[in-house]
Amino acid sequence: MLPLGLLTAAQGHPMLVELKNGETLNGHLVNCDTWMNLTLKEVVQTSPEGDKFWRLPECYVRGNNIKYLRVPEEIIDIAREQQQHQQQHRQEGGQRGSRGGGQAGHSAGGRGGDRGGRGGGGQGRGGGRGHGRGRGGGGGGGRGQS
Repeated sequence: MLPLGLLTAAQGHPMLVELKNGETLNGHLVNCDTWMNLTLKEVVQTSPEGDKFWRLPECYVRGNNIKYLRVPEEIIDIAREQQQHQQQHRQEGGQRGSRGGGQAGHSAGGRGGDRGGRGGGGQGRGGGRGHGRGRGGGGGGGRGQS
């Protein structure tokens, strides 16, 4: 299980965040992103010495300042359930999310397929003008070709 999967499952739940500077934040996770930036609400911030406390309605934590996170035990079970649910959807989905231009009536397969309606009459990449690739290619106007 990846850490971000655990964090997304922890949204709405209480957690403890210790920062690299020694401060701790206790609050409910509102949001997290792929850089592990967090938004917490109903936060109690504690000084590194543990002698001062501040109550904050909301707090934003940049991910690179986090030393560690502590989440409730039940979050692990929730994250596992979400992961299994996603795997089931992927298996049921089949080819729906695949790449390629799989349009009805076309068996072009692979990437792109036929890009109908993009310029000169249905030629593929690089075709359509009667020239080969590069200089003096297949057009007959080149130098001494045999």
